[in-house]
Amino acid sequence: MSGKLLIPRVAVIGLGLIGCSWIKGLRVRGCLEEVRGYDRNLDSMQLALSEGLIDAYSENIADVVKDADLVIISVPIMAVKSVLESVRDHVSESAVLTDVGSVKGAVASDVAAVLGANFSRFVLGHPIAGSEKSGVMAANENLYVHHKVIITPQDHTDKEALALVRRAWQAVGADLEHMSVDHHDEVLAATSHLPHLLAYSLVDTLANSHENKEIFNYAAGGFRDFTRIAASSPVMWRDIFAANKDHLLKTLDLFSHDLSSLRAAVEQGDATTLMGVLTRAKAARDHFSKILARRAYVEPMKTASISYIANPGKALSGSFRVPGDKSISHRSIMLGSLANGTTEVTGFLEGEDSLATLQAFRDMGVVIEGPHRGRVTIHGVGLHGLQSPPNALYLGNSGTSMRLLAGLMAGQSFDVEMSGDESLSKRPMGRVADPLALMGAIVDTAEGGRPPLKVKGGSALKGIHYDLPMASAQVKSCVLLAGLYAEGETSITEPAPTRDHTERMLRGFGYDVTVEGSKVTLRSGGELTATEIDVPSDISSAAFFMVGASIMPGSDITLEHVGINPTRIGVINILRAMGGNIDVLNEREVGGEPVADIRIRSAQLKGIHIPEDQVPLAIDEFPAIFVAAACAEGETVLTGAEELRVKESDRIQAMVDGLVTLGVNAVGTEDGAVIQGFGAEGKFGGGEIDSQHDHRIAMSFAMASLRGSAPIVIRDCANVATSFPSFVELSTNAGLELVVEGGDGE
Repeated sequence: MSGKLLIPRVAVIGLGLIGCSWIKGLRVRGCLEEVRGYDRNLDSMQLALSEGLIDAYSENIADVVKDADLVIISVPIMAVKSVLESVRDHVSESAVLTDVGSVKGAVASDVAAVLGANFSRFVLGHPIAGSEKSGVMAANENLYVHHKVIITPQDHTDKEALALVRRAWQAVGADLEHMSVDHHDEVLAATSHLPHLLAYSLVDTLANSHENKEIFNYAAGGFRDFTRIAASSPVMWRDIFAANKDHLLKTLDLFSHDLSSLRAAVEQGDATTLMGVLTRAKAARDHFSKILARRAYVEPMKTASISYIANPGKALSGSFRVPGDKSISHRSIMLGSLANGTTEVTGFLEGEDSLATLQAFRDMGVVIEGPHRGRVTIHGVGLHGLQSPPNALYLGNSGTSMRLLAGLMAGQSFDVEMSGDESLSKRPMGRVADPLALMGAIVDTAEGGRPPLKVKGGSALKGIHYDLPMASAQVKSCVLLAGLYAEGETSITEPAPTRDHTERMLRGFGYDVTVEGSKVTLRSGGELTATEIDVPSDISSAAFFMVGASIMPGSDITLEHVGINPTRIGVINILRAMGGNIDVLNEREVGGEPVADIRIRSAQLKGIHIPEDQVPLAIDEFPAIFVAAACAEGETVLTGAEELRVKESDRIQAMVDGLVTLGVNAVGTEDGAVIQGFGAEGKFGGGEIDSQHDHRIAMSFAMASLRGSAPIVIRDCANVATSFPSFVELSTNAGLELVVEGGDGE
């Protein structure tokens, strides 16, 4: 099927709001030639005819469905079987049938009983939309625009029939989801049927109270909102409750159990338990639609295509603070959750990667308040207090979350699966699975050592000495965190210095960690004690502005409260070696991490051979450094950076391809790149850049526009929210000419 949808003959059985709105939506969009209607109520048929919703009606259902290409059954659940029996001998052999009922198991059973177990042309569907109004006159052609419609095809469902029904829903603006029949009924029992049951019950309870007059006179908005659904049709809901009895009872039992626990918490004044319920509920409610499809709460936006249009800019100026350090934000949640006591975090990065870690620990029973303006309160459960999550832990685009959590999960008593988005699912996890296996953990990966990761609980871990085959803070941290649960001593030797946030923060939480040169050692048996953490600004986020101010004449900016951990300052060292004008001011230590204000003024950079000992200290900043190299006088050579090829994208190739598109002479090598700078008088050309869904690629080319001669269009920028959700706002305030196209902006 291609082109505009046009269905010659449609029959609609049941002229209520749901069916009539679908028909009206298709009709006004020119998708229907002829519509015939049937309803037990003659007035409804006559009204639908006068309103132009149908072209004809009949009191004989056989006349209505005869020769129809699509039959829409929009009747109460308990009436579906009798409708099927009435139309069975009269629909054509090519007719497609579909329904709009909210209990798919009951409809599937009726179809099998009446039309046969393998009847393939019935497509089960359920629109998640409605109105307080009902009947023909309430029909709304836009009722389904941006509302979900759940299709529940069965194994034997005809593909062409399924395609027709999908197109008919898409034509009226619906967002489609596919679920199994049983999963649909389970989800709807929890998200729709139970709330209706509770609303009816609450109103009935209060109406029978001797104080009901006062109760209803002073009913607040919350009561009215919660009980609004009790104004729906009692007959309809009686039938739904009966049809989905098993799933409803299962959900009701679960709710009753949790309600008893909640009552006990209220009675005992247990504020932590109450806060756990409230924070988990708020996070769940904020991401209701993702829960409905069993996706993660913080899954990055996939449906919205965001592009940056970066026009030639002006000199950067001002003093400002970039978001909190992502690496430290991750670790503050992890160690705060495993500590005894309550940890207060300020400056937390509210980007999607950090939020993925936060949600993972909420899923494992940790009570976490916030984040609110960078403040998070973590009620730690101790090293052995985590609980089995209800589902797989979804970690979005965050490799840090997955690799560090792999070490922690290896020491738990329960099994856990960790998955991620398309980008994370391509990244290598064997580098953490291998040392964990040496410690006695059972870690399964997908083909090629890729996610998802499945970690078997209950393994008896033993401490090891591990020589890192390549410099990687994530692998080092993974092994150290597993060492918290391993018998004896765990130590790691690294071939080159990498960021040491894990070691520093473990000590901040009172855990003994020994560092001797390139060797890090800890023993199990200790405990973590809650503390306060002030997360410094992320030097990786600051790096974009360091490069932007360096390459744009007349620029002068100060970046406040930036973390200058000696394992992270490679970008400062490299830019200074290239001739950058960078001053580190007001150095101090906050929570065990060194911080400073950094002033950057424009300077004419020169090409260098980047020292390999600086590569691990600037591994995340190289996309921005590539832009600096393009603006330098002479040649810049990078070697020893093969790690860049297995980040969110192949960052070497992505940057080289982008620079070439903008007119720069750049060549990628196996472990780096050679870039010929265009010098003081040169400029980037215009062009279109594919960011490869990589936030650092997108932000680097946004900074390149400062020295552009024409607009640079950067595609696929939604993932900037993973590390720098305020990037566009800060950049434009500082002097970039940056416009967001598509999506909802930043």
